[in-house]
Amino acid sequence: MLTIDLAAIQSNWLKLQSIGTGAKVAGVIKANAYGLGADQVGNALYTVGCREFFFASIDEALAARGFLPPDTIIYVLGGIRAGDESLLIESNLIPVLCSLSAVNRWAKANTNFGSNASSAIKINTGMTRFGLDVREFELLCSDKTLLLATHPVLLMSHLACADERDHPLNLHQLNLFSNCAQLMLPLLPNLRFSLANSSGIFLGDKWHFDLLRPGAALYGINPVPNTPNPMLPVVHLSLPIVQVRKLEAEAAIGYCSSVALPEGAFVAVVAGGYADGLHRTVGLQAEGYLNGQLVKTVGRMSMDSTMFDISALGVLGDQLLGQSIEVINSSLSLEYLSKKNNSLGYEILTSLGARYQREYLAGAYHV
Repeated sequence: MLTIDLAAIQSNWLKLQSIGTGAKVAGVIKANAYGLGADQVGNALYTVGCREFFFASIDEALAARGFLPPDTIIYVLGGIRAGDESLLIESNLIPVLCSLSAVNRWAKANTNFGSNASSAIKINTGMTRFGLDVREFELLCSDKTLLLATHPVLLMSHLACADERDHPLNLHQLNLFSNCAQLMLPLLPNLRFSLANSSGIFLGDKWHFDLLRPGAALYGINPVPNTPNPMLPVVHLSLPIVQVRKLEAEAAIGYCSSVALPEGAFVAVVAGGYADGLHRTVGLQAEGYLNGQLVKTVGRMSMDSTMFDISALGVLGDQLLGQSIEVINSSLSLEYLSKKNNSLGYEILTSLGARYQREYLAGAYHV
């Protein structure tokens, strides 16, 4: 059972809104809200006041038009593919333009369709992934006709090292972005600006500008590593026990017979394996909690099942059938699992398989 606490997601958004010193807070719900369900998460955030959402692709954004209320503002981080301009305009989606070619195509589409469809412009300030380089940005600002034809409503960039508070690139990116903002503001006095991701919000007011773009923090991932997590936990994962075996003699466990347990050992087989993302979620030597006691996996994980050594519990098999072993909870948190398995909270969440039975907790906020 994968339990997703929507009230915790709402509380996390409200906390970020309180930190924002007047900046609006969007919701990054790309990749199906990091695997937790974009429709459920999006509407939960809308209920507490979120009106701007970011998606990775046009397909995600189009799907969102079907479940988010019509007054939401939807950005497409992946920009535009040639030929998609009319679909974006018709669907009232805002592309994030990351290159001069995309800028030119969007301006041309607005002219051809007689529209004034909005866009966001992204500049590369140090991530060196998406965005116009500063030289390209300066060229765009020098061509006011082209700039106005794209109808930009947002200038944005992305922080590369915000989770390392003292990294020098944070201040470098801030200064570069501020300079670009000052260059464009006289041309577009109503333009808004956005730089801070989840960790960037905690760097301080200077990084906030007009719009904050949290993703990870909404879902309980610690935006300030190596300090207490200010966000509420959102996910809980428990795996149902489908068989318990008492060994009548020493026996090898699992594929390749890499591990053996002695006579009298108890092995619990749970539903859930690497096809469900457990290889990244719980690691090669996974831990879980059964009746409040820590147990560990034994043998190689299978596609659909995982085995735990529960010998220390001394409980007969029939008593455990129908119970579950918790593999993500308050003790086995996303932060703990990330450090233990040398992975990222993002990886853990987006790896959680679609086969889990899901339960959404609405909590204190009506969704």
